Amino acid sequence: MPRYRTATPADEPALHALWAAAFPDSAGTVALLWGRDPGRHARTFLAEDGGRPVSVLHYQPRPIRSATGAPQRVGCLGSVATHPDARGRGHVRRLLTAVTEAMTADACAWSLLFTGTPDVYRGAGWHSFTAPVLTGPLAAPRPGDAGVAVRRATPADVPALRALRDAFDATRPLTTVRSAADWRRRIPVWYGPPAAILLAQETTGGGEGAVLGFVAVRPDGPAGAAVAEIALARGREPEAAAALLRAAAGHARAGGARAASVHLPAEPAVVAALPWLLADATAGTTAYGMARPLLASPAEVAATVTAPGAVHWYGDSF
Repeated sequence: MPRYRTATPADEPALHALWAAAFPDSAGTVALLWGRDPGRHARTFLAEDGGRPVSVLHYQPRPIRSATGAPQRVGCLGSVATHPDARGRGHVRRLLTAVTEAMTADACAWSLLFTGTPDVYRGAGWHSFTAPVLTGPLAAPRPGDAGVAVRRATPADVPALRALRDAFDATRPLTTVRSAADWRRRIPVWYGPPAAILLAQETTGGGEGAVLGFVAVRPDGPAGAAVAEIALARGREPEAAAALLRAAAGHARAGGARAASVHLPAEPAVVAALPWLLADATAGTTAYGMARPLLASPAEVAATVTAPGAVHWYGDSF
């Protein structure tokens, strides 16, 4: 009979093997991020059958801004996997019941996950929500503002990147309040090569001046790129957005992309700068996000995930 329990340090090799079997292309990333959660064992729930884990999921509490901009403790659910030879036996359903009780006891206001298989979670109380996306062919190269230079960010730029992000997302719903540890441990995983963070700076007398913003670009399929995050210095949004989206198009072209998807809030400066990135933009939506109320009311959670300008950045994935 299957046994359902939380993980122990002794389970780690078996869990790595389970993720490798379930996610051959991304098991390393899953295991790496899971290993960087110091409380991971008590927050990892598994089904054991035949002396080995056959199904697993993990939650991590993260501070995420509500519809009012105030941070809430949210149980972020990820690392969900079932071994191919153990699927269809209800393991995830039972684990979701256990993790829901644990997140509630852990004072999580609600739970967030992202998935391409929503039916697995609907019966356990999670509800899908949509996010806007723009897609189109990359714009042709053209000269930009000579007063703004864009370069790839380095580890030395992290304090400037963090300050930009904190200011740009100070009250933005659905964004994570990033810690210094997040910048050290999580952002390099999601935006490391072949992805890139591009930094815009004012040029003064041939040198580097004020930091104006950054954009994160990552590959998306064999001939595509995704603009996954942006932050603009307040008061300098138009010039920063134009320079960054132009540079994002150049970076994508250099990587062999011919088209791009844009996952950014529709701020006026971003909308105005889109022709620097896309030759022709088609509006659409994605529905990968799912939310489940715990201590917060359903209306409060719905207000957060549907708020104007709400966005959950790819760099905060779990």
